[in-house]
Parts: sequence; structure tokens; C-alpha cells
Amino acid sequence: QVQLVESGGGLVQAGESLRVSCAASGRTFRSYVMGWFRQAPGTGREFVAAIRWSTGRTFYVESVKGRFTISRDNAKNTVYLQMNRLRPEDTAVYYCAAKFAPSSYTHYTAEEYDYWGQGTQVTVSS
Repeated sequence: QVQLVESGGGLVQAGESLRVSCAASGRTFRSYVMGWFRQAPGTGREFVAAIRWSTGRTFYVESVKGRFTISRDNAKNTVYLQMNRLRPEDTAVYYCAAKFAPSSYTHYTAEEYDYWGQGTQVTVSS
């Protein structure tokens, strides 16, 4: 049974940094793409970043390029999202997701992901 558990959210001021983590368990994720999504109140779930576990290939939404970095630790079976220069508009619940993806493609929509975590709140004050 696949389980994704996010942690590391919190309250920070604009310009500060935060790292959220996603501990993955239940299977080998070598053929998976791991994604981070976020959802602010009253909005839909927005793609933030994704990483192909086997190759480390990454993909980002334009608004976070140069500020956020997605990475994975094979030994800990954990995916990270390092968020720098945070802005108030980054405030949202951040979700980790996993998609079985044996092809080389990396970018998938939220509807295409197979497993989801429970989310962790990130709040950026101005």
C-alpha cells in the first residue's frame, strides 16, 4: 500500500525559505514520477514541480522557476521541495503525489497522478 506523508510546512515571512518533505513508502518508486501540487483557498489544485525518480529529471511551473527546487533522496525514499524567496502568493496547502510512469515523460496533470498525501500548510506573510 502506497503511503505519502508530507511534513515541514509552516508560517514564514516573505523572502524567507522553507523545505517541505514527502516520505514515500509501500513500493519501489524507481518507475514513478513524484510531483508537488498546491491548492490555495477557493482555487483548484495547481502543479508546482515534478521529478522522475530514476533519472532526477525535473519540471517546474513558470512561477517558481529559480526559486523552488525539487529533489529526491534514494536512501530515505523521500522527495523534497526547497522553497526560497517565498511570496505571499505561494501560500497554499502543498500536496505530494506519485504517478507510475514507465515512459520518459515527466509532466502530468493532477488527474493523472495515482497517489496523494494529506497535504501540509505553507503560509507566507507579507
